[in-house]
Amino acid sequence: MLKKKSEKKSVILRRKILYIEDNKDTASAVKIILEEKDWAVKLAYTGKSGLQMAKKKFDLILLDIMLPDMSGWDIFEKLKTSSRKFAFLSAIPISKERMRELKKAGVSDYITKPFTKADLIKRVGKLLKS
Repeated sequence: MLKKKSEKKSVILRRKILYIEDNKDTASAVKIILEEKDWAVKLAYTGKSGLQMAKKKFDLILLDIMLPDMSGWDIFEKLKTSSRKFAFLSAIPISKERMRELKKAGVSDYITKPFTKADLIKRVGKLLKS
């Protein structure tokens, strides 16, 4: 957490995460896990709504690959010029070579489902600190 000092009191600035995921159960579970760390999590269930929400400031955008209206890759391509960090949460495994290519393209991490609560918190925390 970042703290901003003011003359009257200190204000805690919560890290903001947008998670674009069409499976509402998965989205809710991830939101609950991440909010335990006091991160502010907003959910979008379609690519279109995710793009609309991404107009606001987020420190990290988590993307599912397979969405009903567009792919997570398409969303990333539209938003990657922004200064935010991006990570994919997907059931589709990738090779180490593909991960190197994604990092060159600007993807900060690729988390394969299923993941443990501890691993998700650790990896998201690392992304938010860097």
